[in-house]
Amino acid sequence: MKKMVLTAAVAMMMAGCAQQGFTVHSGNAVEPTKEVTHHFFISGLGQSKTIDAATVCNGADKVVRVEAQHTFVNGLLAVVTFGIYTPREARVYCAG
Repeated sequence: MKKMVLTAAVAMMMAGCAQQGFTVHSGNAVEPTKEVTHHFFISGLGQSKTIDAATVCNGADKVVRVEAQHTFVNGLLAVVTFGIYTPREARVYCAG
């Protein structure tokens, strides 16, 4: 029993979370206008995914914030698949 609890605790610690956010213009966008899960393999080695925030917000002047996040669930999926599948979340916040 102790071994299983220790294994679960180590898996949870290895599944760290990270979030990067870039504020482009000031504004009060609370809810993301677009939220996308990007699917990467082998930690995204040699891979890239893009979101055109200006297109999502109908103009670059309406982009308030852009975020990329590695959630607990994303980390757990990476641990379970031994790093083969490593998803990330991306969000775009628009003004108005």
